[in-house]
Amino acid sequence: MDNTLAKKFGFGSLLSFAAPNIIMMVILSMYIIVDGMFIARFVGTTALSAVNMFYPALCFEMAVAIMLATGGSAIVARKMGEGKQKEAQNNLSFLITVELLIGVAVALLGNLFAGGLMSLLGASPAQTPLTVAYARIIFAFAPAFFLQTAFQTFFVTAGKPTLGLAVTILGGAANIVLDYVFMAPLNMGVEGAALATGIGYCIPAISGIVFFLFSRKNPLCFVKPSFDGGVLLHACTNGSSEMVTNLANAVTTFLFNYTLLQFHGEDGVAAITIVLYFQYIFTALYFGYSNGIAPIISYKYGSDDREQLQGIFKSSVIFLIVSTVISNILIHLAIGGILTIFTPAGSSVYNIALHGFSIYSIAFLVMGLGIFSSALFTAFSDGKTSAVISFSRTFIFIVGAIMLLPMILDETGVWLAVPLAELLGAVVSIIYLIVKKNKFHYIA
Repeated sequence: MDNTLAKKFGFGSLLSFAAPNIIMMVILSMYIIVDGMFIARFVGTTALSAVNMFYPALCFEMAVAIMLATGGSAIVARKMGEGKQKEAQNNLSFLITVELLIGVAVALLGNLFAGGLMSLLGASPAQTPLTVAYARIIFAFAPAFFLQTAFQTFFVTAGKPTLGLAVTILGGAANIVLDYVFMAPLNMGVEGAALATGIGYCIPAISGIVFFLFSRKNPLCFVKPSFDGGVLLHACTNGSSEMVTNLANAVTTFLFNYTLLQFHGEDGVAAITIVLYFQYIFTALYFGYSNGIAPIISYKYGSDDREQLQGIFKSSVIFLIVSTVISNILIHLAIGGILTIFTPAGSSVYNIALHGFSIYSIAFLVMGLGIFSSALFTAFSDGKTSAVISFSRTFIFIVGAIMLLPMILDETGVWLAVPLAELLGAVVSIIYLIVKKNKFHYIA
C-alpha cells in the first residue's frame, strides 16, 4: 500500500499537502461565523451575544475531541512510520470509538443540564432563553461533532487531506444554505442556526465512517477495536496542549463576556463576539497548517529522517512569516466593510468592535509561532513541552492579563490582554525551540 507520508517534501509539496487542511480549518471556523452573521441580521445583536455565551461550552467539547484526535494522530502516524500497520489500525478504531461514546454522553448530559449551565456561564435575563434554545440543539449533535473533529484529523494521517477538505466543504455549504432557509423563510431564529450547524457536522462524520470502514486499500482503516488504556492515556497526554488551548478559549471567552457585559452590556458582548470571529480565522490558518503537516513530522521522526525534519522546519518558518504579513494586511484593509456584515456602520456595536479590533489585532502578528511550536512538539509526542507552551500562551498569560489590565487601563486593558499574552507566549515558544533542537534535530 502506498504511503503518502513516506515521500520527500519540499516547501511547495509541503504547502500543497497542508493546503486542504488549512482550507478545511478555515471552513470550520466559518461554521460559527456564518451562524453569527445570519443571527445578527435576522434575529439581532442581542441574540448574537446570547450565542457567544454558549461558546465556552462548545470549547469544552472541542477540547476533549481534539485532544484525542491530535494526540492519537501522532501515535498512529509514528507507528505507521515504524512499520507497525496493524497497531496503527487498531489504535485508530479504538480512538474513534472513544470519541463517539464521549459524544453520546455530552449529548445526554448537555441537554439535561443546559439551563443551569447557561446560568453558570453568566447569561443575562435577555440572553438566557436564546442561549438555552441554541445550546440544546448543538448538544444533541455532539456525537457528530466529536466524529467530525476526529475524522478531519485522521483523514490527514491517512494521507487523504483532500477528502477531508471535500467533506468539510460539503458540510460548510449545507450549514450556510440551511442557515438562510431556517432563519429567513422559516423564521426559526437561533434554533434554526443551531440545527443548520448540527446538520453540517453530520456530513464529515458520516463520510469518515464510510471511508475508514470500506477503504481497505488505504494504510488506515477500521478493524475490530480492542481496549488499550495505554494508548488512550498517551493520546490524552500527547494531545493535552490542544485540549488546554480550547479549555483556555472557554475560560477567556467567559471572562471577555463577563468583563464587557460590565462596560457595555449586551452590545459589548456582541462586539467581542465579532472580534473573536477574526481570531477564529487566524487560528484556523495556523492550526490548519500545523496540524496538516503534523503527521508528516511524526512519520519522519519515527523513521529518523533528520534531513526532512530540518527542511520541514525551515519551510514552516517561511510560511509563518509570509502568511502573517499577507493576512494582516488584508484584514486591516477590509475591517470596516466586514463589520457592516454583522451590524450597521456607526451603531454602538460597530464602534465598540472597531475600537477593540484596532488593539486586539496586534495579537495576530505573533500567534502563529505559538500555535506551530505547540503542534510541533505534539507531533514529536512530547506532550509535556507542547502543553507548557499552549498553557502559558492561552491560559496563564491571557487570564492574568484580562484580570489585571482592566484594573489599570479600564476597557483598553480588556482589548490588550490577548496581544500581551501572545507576545509572552512567543517568547516561551522560542525558548523551547532553542532548548529542544538537539533532541529532535529539526535544526542542523
